[in-house]
Amino acid sequence: MSAQQPILHFPLGGKICLAPNEWQLWSGQDEGANSTLPNLEPGSQKVLVPFSWWRSHFHAHHQNTDVLAKAKNGQIGVWFAADEDVLKHAELIEEGKEYWPLVAAHFPIFRDGRSFSTAAILRDRLSWNKEIRMIGDVLIDQLLQGARVGFDSFELRQDQDLAVAQKQFDLFSVTTQNSWRDKRTVMSAL
Repeated sequence: MSAQQPILHFPLGGKICLAPNEWQLWSGQDEGANSTLPNLEPGSQKVLVPFSWWRSHFHAHHQNTDVLAKAKNGQIGVWFAADEDVLKHAELIEEGKEYWPLVAAHFPIFRDGRSFSTAAILRDRLSWNKEIRMIGDVLIDQLLQGARVGFDSFELRQDQDLAVAQKQFDLFSVTTQNSWRDKRTVMSAL
């Protein structure tokens, strides 16, 4: 696990701002197929685990009160791989609403847009009302589209300029498509 740079946070109805990144991204592969969570200090560390790890260990979590306690304490969230079928696992995601304060969608490479659909499905079909974060190979060019489909926090690739990224959300005053944030702007006839 490694610490990340600050994130852009853009809550629904709020202003874009820089925020500290309190979440460590964990691949779930640090200890092989039977990997267990890294040690977390109570109340001080938060970890995003792969949804595939949570799914494969879900029944074990019910036996592992430590994992459930940390999840209920807001220390565990999940991240979805780009090829994850969230609709196929809607029941587990519904149960996850009780545990996860945050979910993330991973972009393995900037030109792979499948994770945009993950956020849209989570918001529109699965009624996810908590934070959804963009992670992975996230570029400034993806921020506006991400905000439209349901992302409300963005962990940019290390080489991206956060000051320039913040300005992206002020580029357009009129929207021509509906989005998770609001309906398109109705333009009056001239």
